Amino acid sequence: MIADHPIRQIAYFVPDVRAAALVHHRHYGSGPYFVAEHIPLRTSLHRGVARPFDHSSAYGQWGPLMIEFVQQNNPGPSAMHDLYPERSGRQGMHHVALFVDDLAAEIARYNAAGHETALYAEMNDGFAFAMMDTVAQTGHMVELYQPVASLTGFYDYVAKCAARFDGTDPVRTITFT
Repeated sequence: MIADHPIRQIAYFVPDVRAAALVHHRHYGSGPYFVAEHIPLRTSLHRGVARPFDHSSAYGQWGPLMIEFVQQNNPGPSAMHDLYPERSGRQGMHHVALFVDDLAAEIARYNAAGHETALYAEMNDGFAFAMMDTVAQTGHMVELYQPVASLTGFYDYVAKCAARFDGTDPVRTITFT
């Protein structure tokens, strides 16, 4: 299923997105990273059950791929804690992200292939994304979203900033409303 769509992003679950972004920048020259704290969601369903998912993310560019570092700010079950149990101290690669033409159809296709929807969420502006549990087959989850203008514009912005990045101010703050 991943072969049907190119990987657009690799995401890692970490305890501190700012620290992880800085380490990645120092090791690989990636960045700059844009950090959004406590990203607001109007809908968050973990395996079909409404649950809060308070998270912060750092987004940066590493060659042709976007890199995301994600930290969960609240306790409790989540797609993050499915792979990295709460209080385990574990961290690492969590998911790859794909652009899909029809989110609902792709969710149905993954479900039909035996991959449960670990997370379905919508941001306040209605932008929806889903985290599909492909861990048994791939070792990580797959995030799906449609390439709407707000998303592709953000991807383009991060890539353009990376193209002229001179290493100054490698971790920056942004806000999602």
